[in-house]
Amino acid sequence: MAHNRATRILDIGCGTGRHSIELASRGYTVVGVDLSDSQLHRAREKALAENLQVTFLKHDARKLPFSNEFDLVIMLCEGAFPLMETDEMNFQILRNAVRAPRERGKLIFTTLNGLFPLFHSVKDFVAAGATEGSARPGDLSFDLMTFREQSTTSFRDDLGNTKNLQCNERYYVPSEIAWLLTSLGFGTIGIFGAKLGAFSRSDALTTEDFEMLVVAVRG
Repeated sequence: MAHNRATRILDIGCGTGRHSIELASRGYTVVGVDLSDSQLHRAREKALAENLQVTFLKHDARKLPFSNEFDLVIMLCEGAFPLMETDEMNFQILRNAVRAPRERGKLIFTTLNGLFPLFHSVKDFVAAGATEGSARPGDLSFDLMTFREQSTTSFRDDLGNTKNLQCNERYYVPSEIAWLLTSLGFGTIGIFGAKLGAFSRSDALTTEDFEMLVVAVRG
């Protein structure tokens, strides 16, 4: 399927279209969905500038209307799952994501690796990755009882205004992800390490990986 340009792809939490536009440039048919009007507007601008046909739609990932429509569904870089403040809402997103692909269709997503905070400080890791001009998390805490990270992220918008965003993110251990996907009808599930900008099924998941890459086949 990786080289079949007839593959129809759904990008959940597409943001400004980074992955959707790249896939469209390679000849795939792509539908990108997001809840943010401003990000969707920017995504359409970027696609138009590159003369690419990408369908961008506004949808809440907890209430997606798709069923058995796509060959591949992606949720990369925490575009939707696992950003919700309750496990129930995260499950709604995952359930909708697994309904969208056809039988034998694939779901590929990344999520925060719950093995990482067992061996490392999440606060130190995030602080070390902060760069000039990037969003900067503050008041970060991690609860080992719930595997949730809470923080206030400060950033500047396109107009130079400082904004603060309250974040509540859930880390998942591999066994949780495997159980959730199995219960939702996925027969083949692979969980790998997720190296930034270089995802590969050759990378085994370890406690050094901040994120995990999940590749699952429906049915």
